[in-house]
Amino acid sequence: MNFKMMKKYSLKGPLALLPIGLFLLLFIGSGVYLTWQGVEFAFYKVSASVAILPALIVAILLGRHSLSDNIQVFLEGVREKNIITMCMIYLLAGAYTEVLKGIGGVDATVHFALHFIPQEATLPGVFLIGALVSTAMGTSMGTIAALAPIAVGISRALGIDPALMAGAVISGAMFGDNLSMISDTTIAATQIHPCSLKDKFKVNLMIAIGPLLLTLLFFAFSGSGEASGTQEGPDSPSLIFSFPYFFVLILALLGTNVFIVLSSGLLVAGIIGVAFAPSYTTLSFAKNIFEGYTSMNEILILSLLIGGLSELAKDQGGIRFLVQSMDSFIQKWATRPQGSRVAESAVSSIVSFCDVCTANNTVAIILAGEATHEISKRYHIPFARTAALVTIFSCVFQGVLPYSAQVLLAGSIAGVSPLNIIPYVFYCYLLGIGAVIAIALRWPKK
Repeated sequence: MNFKMMKKYSLKGPLALLPIGLFLLLFIGSGVYLTWQGVEFAFYKVSASVAILPALIVAILLGRHSLSDNIQVFLEGVREKNIITMCMIYLLAGAYTEVLKGIGGVDATVHFALHFIPQEATLPGVFLIGALVSTAMGTSMGTIAALAPIAVGISRALGIDPALMAGAVISGAMFGDNLSMISDTTIAATQIHPCSLKDKFKVNLMIAIGPLLLTLLFFAFSGSGEASGTQEGPDSPSLIFSFPYFFVLILALLGTNVFIVLSSGLLVAGIIGVAFAPSYTTLSFAKNIFEGYTSMNEILILSLLIGGLSELAKDQGGIRFLVQSMDSFIQKWATRPQGSRVAESAVSSIVSFCDVCTANNTVAIILAGEATHEISKRYHIPFARTAALVTIFSCVFQGVLPYSAQVLLAGSIAGVSPLNIIPYVFYCYLLGIGAVIAIALRWPKK
């Protein structure tokens, strides 16, 4: 079949979503099948960065432009600002994590934490720290990069499942990603649905406070394990090696840019390692940075490829078809007094599906923005409420997608499959349920 013949079968409208569906089928389907076959580490057998390749081939070959133009559309998605930003965070996070391990910072901080954090409060404490840091930083990725290495070390010392601990870290990170006034999701939502940050925050907080308290209870009753050989002794690590971690936390709480946070933490960790660790040299520092880069290769490549695939789906009209169909549904069924509930449900569904397609909550808000803005305006939903709903539901799905950047990063640091983490991201599930209840009860009241 030559290229001209293939154009007869170009993917348009709803068919433009077929490549994304193919990717999900290959990635998740293969893992489920191999799990049923009793294969160990089943979801590692077919990497997501490999499963996405057939989907990309289909999207490019059957796109609506010429072959070269379809490739150009793909490249536009690869170099999209949010995608490149995530990739840079990956590299810095990987380097910071490896250097912290190399100088003994992880062991030192674990030793410190085990003596000052009550064992029964470990999981709730990690969740609260993550929520506080992510709210201050405005980025879930930076929070996971800073907190996950230490949290996973604590989990192993106490005998807590690393997947459960990763779930606590992601839960806290997504709390701030949703609620922070300086997060890119909040900025995008309030720009598309013109409202003040304060008004959006008020609505968002009223919906999120219940899930926050319930999440603390869930983690409190999820088990705390038993300490394993971390008592103070002659071989206890010096607390000086944990300083880079607390330095990063302080910068994060001050609201410093995530690139400055991770770069400064990396530099401080290197200086302390060279100055105080007997066998740590500048060559060791350079080696750890490179090892950190390479440890993030898979999720970096996957993020780039997902960015390109999402841009192809957008260009070919798949996502636009989805939002237009949803708008037609609302016009058909949304009659008073239940009209606003149907409209709010549609807004939430549109941004949720866009996040499933793009695995990027900010991009999802932007992609759905034209439709969600129009629906909000047409059905008299306050813009602050719409902005809160789109950030809530995009963050809910971002926190539970096994191929989202946040879950992939946490899984990479914890050394567990992303699918093992998904059941433990309690906050995202509870936030989603809370938002559904808020829509049904029209809470909070104006």
